[in-house]
Amino acid sequence: MTEKVISLIEEVLDVPRGTITEDTRIEDVEEWGSLEHVAIIGELEEKLGIAVPLEESLEIESVRELLDMCENCG
Repeated sequence: MTEKVISLIEEVLDVPRGTITEDTRIEDVEEWGSLEHVAIIGELEEKLGIAVPLEESLEIESVRELLDMCENCG
């Protein structure tokens, strides 16, 4: 599941494969703004069936936190 989530993030952000890892912090990725963040959350639900509550998703600061949330919500 981790690889699918990371691949989806890279697709939404339109960054090269391998750019995003579990240790990536959102603030370190120039392409990852608030609109992209909402798009990622939407794609997680649409393509992977992972529902992350929007309010909780706003507190996410890293890919690892997002993955943890996906495990808890999936």
